[in-house]
Amino acid sequence: MAQVRKLPGGISELGEGPSYDRKTDTAFWFDILGRRLYEHRFATGETVSHDLPRMASVLARVDDARQLVAMEDSLYLRDRAYGTLTHLLALTVDGSATRSNDGRVHPSGRLWVSTMGRKAERGAGAIHWSDGREARRIFTDITIPNSICFSPDGTVGYFADTTINRVFRVAVDPSTGLPAGEPEPFLSAADLPRGGGFDGSVVDADGVLWNASWGGGSVTGFAPDGSVVETHEIPAVQASCPCFVGQALDSLLVTSAFEGYSPADRAADPQAGHAFVVEGGFRGQAEPDFRLAV
Repeated sequence: MAQVRKLPGGISELGEGPSYDRKTDTAFWFDILGRRLYEHRFATGETVSHDLPRMASVLARVDDARQLVAMEDSLYLRDRAYGTLTHLLALTVDGSATRSNDGRVHPSGRLWVSTMGRKAERGAGAIHWSDGREARRIFTDITIPNSICFSPDGTVGYFADTTINRVFRVAVDPSTGLPAGEPEPFLSAADLPRGGGFDGSVVDADGVLWNASWGGGSVTGFAPDGSVVETHEIPAVQASCPCFVGQALDSLLVTSAFEGYSPADRAADPQAGHAFVVEGGFRGQAEPDFRLAV
C-alpha cells in the first residue's frame, strides 16, 4: 500500500486547486474560504501562506515570473516574486452571484475554469474557456462544476457536476482546447469504491483519471474505459482535489476541507483541511503552462 504523509501547515477550511511547478519543485493550493494561497517548497519542507484580497481557486504557471490566478469573478496575473495581482479579464457579468471553483490548463495552453453560485444555487455554474483575452462559456446549467482535466493528447476533456455525482467526457480540439462535441456520461456515483461525491480530478500519462472523493476520504484512478485501477485512502473525509508532484511526477498531492463541520465533526476528522502526499507509484504528466494570448 502506498504511504500517505501530511504536509506541514496549510490547514484549509476549503482546500482546493493544487498545482505543481516542476521547475522550482513547488506546490501551490488554495483555501478558498480562508482567502489564502499556500506554497509548499519540497526542497526545504516548508509551507508558506499568502493572504489574498478575495477568494481564489485556480493557479497556473505562465512563465518564470508570472502565474495565472482565477479569483472569484476574474482572472488575474500574479507576480511570483512580489505577489502583486494585475486584473486580466472578468469571468462573469455579475461577479456578486458566483465565484470560481475548479480549473485546469489544456495541453494547448488554454484554460478551462468553472464558476458556481456562492451558495451552490442549482444550475448557476458554468465552465469557461479562456486564452487570456476572452472568457467563453462552453458549458452551462451546472451546479457544482468540478473534475476539469484532459487526456494526455488533449482530445478528451472531463468535468463533473458534484451535485448530481456524475463525471462527463467530451471530445476536444487538441489545437485550441475548445469542445468538439457534446458531453456524454462517463462515471456515476455507483463507480466510487468508497462512496462520496466526485470532486477534483487529474489525468496521468496513461490516461487514468484520478478523482478525489468528497465524503469518501479517498482518491481513485479510473481507466479510460471507466474501470477502477486503484483506490488510496486519504486521512480526511472531505478529499477535494489532486495534482502530481515530485521531479518524477510519481506522487499525488491531495487537498482536503473541513467546510460545513461542527466542532464534533472536526473532532471526528482531526486531519481535515490538511494537504497530503500519496507517495510513489504514479505516472503523472506535467501541467502545461498557460499560453497567454498577445
